[in-house]
Amino acid sequence: MSRLLKSNYSNAAQLKELMTAPPMTAAKHAEVMRKRIEHRRMVEDAREWKQASAWYNDKR
Repeated sequence: MSRLLKSNYSNAAQLKELMTAPPMTAAKHAEVMRKRIEHRRMVEDAREWKQASAWYNDKR
């Protein structure tokens, strides 16, 4: 469980940099979300494939 928790101090960005950065555009947000969803699906597919291959190897 501890590796799932992220440290609050892992990002070295200064507060001023964060507060003065321009907001993310809708297009950029959509791109980030698409990549995040694509990555999550890839991980889920790999997990399912691993479980299926383990099941298949157990049945052999």
